[in-house]
Amino acid sequence: MTKKGRSNIQRRLIPTYIFLTIVSLISVFPFYWMITAATNTSVEVARGKIVFGTHLIENFTNLLTQQPNLWNALKNSFVYAGVQTIVALLICSLAGYGFELYHDKYKDKLFSVLLLAMMVPQVATMIPLFKMVSKLKLLNTVWAFILPSISTPFLIMMFRQNSRNFPTDIMEAARIDGLSEFKIFFKMYMPVMKATYAAAAVITFMNAWNAYLWPKVVMSDNRAYTMPMLIANLANGYSVDYGVLMLAVLFCSCPTMIIFFILQKQFAEGITGAVK
Repeated sequence: MTKKGRSNIQRRLIPTYIFLTIVSLISVFPFYWMITAATNTSVEVARGKIVFGTHLIENFTNLLTQQPNLWNALKNSFVYAGVQTIVALLICSLAGYGFELYHDKYKDKLFSVLLLAMMVPQVATMIPLFKMVSKLKLLNTVWAFILPSISTPFLIMMFRQNSRNFPTDIMEAARIDGLSEFKIFFKMYMPVMKATYAAAAVITFMNAWNAYLWPKVVMSDNRAYTMPMLIANLANGYSVDYGVLMLAVLFCSCPTMIIFFILQKQFAEGITGAVK
């Protein structure tokens, strides 16, 4: 391609670059506003100030004063989301692995019934789930938080679809070498499907971290509160300190953003069904 041809292509791409730049700035602005609001007073935030202030330490002190359980709520969120992510990945990947690599017409029918569960809203199952958890005496525990979400139709479908790219010849060779089915799963399937595991981990962790309605139902003890519940307490009042509220939201948002940025490449590969 000649230099003139490359120049013409670059000129035609200028509107595209301008559009993408504008969309990027619009997307980033809420996050920027959240950070700046955390450094300003409530009055300044209400007035629409969007530059950095000098009240970050004051807001942090007020946050600890208003919510002394901040660090405990942060720890609970990490524990609940971490345990749910690990257990959900193991169970859903086993299910997706079995549905795809050992499927028959009866399992396909069962999988179709499983997909119908995706159409059932969470609120429709909340009362019977609460009764089950209450009878098992699991209220205010990590198990009450994770049990309804350790096996989701979406994750099972995701692992099943991506398992179609798994080379079955490896399984046959492993069986000839005497490997058991569980060793094939843990030593061969899991390393090959690491991109899918990364994508599923990001989705599961973010959903668990941001969960509010179900934890609000099963967690009545202040010591079992999570970060979304703590933020809701800050917002429920006659006078809301927006600087403190935005600082708490920043605390709550950072872990999920960090995890996404670390795993963003694997997340993209897993969503598109890439197999390594």
